[in-house]
Amino acid sequence: MDQKPQATDEPQVAEEGFSYGPAPAPRRGFLAGVAAIAAGGLAFLAPLWSGIRAALEPLERPELDANLVPVAKLAAVPDDGVPHKYRVVMDRVDAWNTHRQLPVGAVYLRRTGDSVEALNVVCPHAGCFVNVAADRSRFVCPCHKSSFDLSGAVNDPASPSPRDMDSLDVEIRGDEVWVRFQNFLPGRAEKEPVV
Repeated sequence: MDQKPQATDEPQVAEEGFSYGPAPAPRRGFLAGVAAIAAGGLAFLAPLWSGIRAALEPLERPELDANLVPVAKLAAVPDDGVPHKYRVVMDRVDAWNTHRQLPVGAVYLRRTGDSVEALNVVCPHAGCFVNVAADRSRFVCPCHKSSFDLSGAVNDPASPSPRDMDSLDVEIRGDEVWVRFQNFLPGRAEKEPVV
């Protein structure tokens, strides 16, 4: 008669003489699995958190007045009441990219004493660049002959310009002239900023 082996806590001995210990407790396997899942989850959370922070970073930047830019040193602007042309360069930031010192336009600065005025060089009529007349007494547009006085006001009733030259806000910060630079839509009676 064949007898079936009975379950005991004693180690089983195989026919070849190998001894197998008692079966591992199921709790150890469960705890090892939970620990592996927790370690994998922590390893996954670090890059996930970094990605979320990088994606949200542009939203957390403080709002700066991006249009207020340094244009010239105050000492470089002659105190002769004659307008002088200065190039405007600024950094452009679009989400994650910063483009350094891009030329975005030009302005005329006119200084009398401690006062500095700024005018956009673009003609309000059709968008051409306005020049200072040869006699330095006025501005003229080479495209359609609009004419402006040194303060930027239209000075010829036959001028096709619908408005005066576009004045810009100026701030003196230390020894620098800062201008709130922006372009305006041409061909309109009112100043409407280009967005």
